[in-house]
Amino acid sequence: MDHVTFLCPPELEGRIPAPAPASKFLPDWFRALPREMGMPDAHGLPALTVRACMPVADVMAQGWIIPTPFDVWTSRHPDFGTVQFHWDADAPFAAVEAHHPAQIGATEPPFLGAQPYKLINPWRVVVPPGWSVTFLHPVNHFELPFTAFGGTVDCDALDVPVNVPMFWTAPHVDVRMPAGTPMVQVVPFERAAQAKTARIRAETPDEAEARRHALTRKYTEESLYARQWRRRHEKEQPT
Repeated sequence: MDHVTFLCPPELEGRIPAPAPASKFLPDWFRALPREMGMPDAHGLPALTVRACMPVADVMAQGWIIPTPFDVWTSRHPDFGTVQFHWDADAPFAAVEAHHPAQIGATEPPFLGAQPYKLINPWRVVVPPGWSVTFLHPVNHFELPFTAFGGTVDCDALDVPVNVPMFWTAPHVDVRMPAGTPMVQVVPFERAAQAKTARIRAETPDEAEARRHALTRKYTEESLYARQWRRRHEKEQPT
């Protein structure tokens, strides 16, 4: 697939933040971490933080982020103590709507007493025939005051935006999410490319030895994953 297309209503173009590659939204907690801890690890190599973990960075950079369209803030209802959502009076649509608790079985665990909401997404995702889109809570964005449900949608057949069901998880009441806050991570995939079957078995002696060898190298060679085990940076050779 050469590209994915994000469409918004014409009257919103230029008024709301646009989707962008997820790599543009790496969270501040991750960016602020130093790569090294300033001490050796148990194997004598420099001890590294999660900032140096390429699999963590790669998954956060996968796909695109659809950001929140405008500022949203919360307060506590003066009579009931429940969370209230607010946005500017001239906002073009409601930013948050409530789901009925029965939709998630909120009378029983694991959602006992929970109130689900949904963030309203103005962007439609267009992909070629045969492609679907997985919508995820922005991966490893632990700083966000909500947790979104994940879902996969056949966006090659859907002509409306996909909203974002979520729980509000902020530990305090007064929270402001500025426009442009990561709202949902969008990862398109080709359905035909998915593996349909799996073989599940024990390792052969040769495979077990390969595992032991790889583990030894993992803990004794610096930057091994980046040098030899990471393939995302390689370009396909022309045929």
